[in-house]
Amino acid sequence: MAHSVKPITESAALIFGGTAGIGFASAKALLEAGLPRLVIVGRRADRGGAAVASLQRTSPQAQVTFIGCDATQPEMVVGVVDKAADWMGAIDILVSSAGGDPMPRLLHTIPVDEVMPTLVQISSGIILPARAVLPQMTRQSGGSVICLASDAAKIATPGETVIGAAMAAITMFCRGMAREAKRHGIRVNCLTPSIVGDTPLYGKLKADPFASRLFGKAEDMADLGIVTAADLAEAVVFLASPSAARMTGQTISITGGISAI
Repeated sequence: MAHSVKPITESAALIFGGTAGIGFASAKALLEAGLPRLVIVGRRADRGGAAVASLQRTSPQAQVTFIGCDATQPEMVVGVVDKAADWMGAIDILVSSAGGDPMPRLLHTIPVDEVMPTLVQISSGIILPARAVLPQMTRQSGGSVICLASDAAKIATPGETVIGAAMAAITMFCRGMAREAKRHGIRVNCLTPSIVGDTPLYGKLKADPFASRLFGKAEDMADLGIVTAADLAEAVVFLASPSAARMTGQTISITGGISAI
């Protein structure tokens, strides 16, 4: 049975990690596409307030609010989803991009007792919001879930063994959720960039000697240019829109040519 997809101009969106980086760029792009209602989520109230003010300056016609939350905490995530659904009346679009700022480390330098907590810390901030929104989207018979991971899910790179395992968990979660949720008109897709040149994480990577060498080599392969948060935001708008009504379970690399898988 075919399910209709709301146009962005009639949709409501919830963005975890929406106060900076890819999440904020996605919020801006969705509002520019005519989104009327938006909730952004982050840990810091000061940054959330500044983000809302900035978004409302450029899109004064939209309703935008901020809710504070640690996306790795299940009860907090469920509470945010409930509040957002009550405030907006629906959640048609979820962008889950609160994966933190994981730094590459060679595996032998990571203590054994830190391996699993690190893997869970990275993946839970993306996976929990997607799971938490499932009942709401099921009740309304539709929605688009867009998760952010990285190409470390697909490429075994020295220094990213634990990060890659976490990212692979995210991508497989999205594929499995897509299979289960499609009968309810819910689409689930995942974007996997490599280097994103205008984010807070990029600055941290460039300041770290090991990460700078590692990603400097990768940048040399980006013959199409270093990816920006705005590039990813355009993909988010597409995946959230009726143009992607038949797309689900996809893991899409956007890397500027660093990888081609």
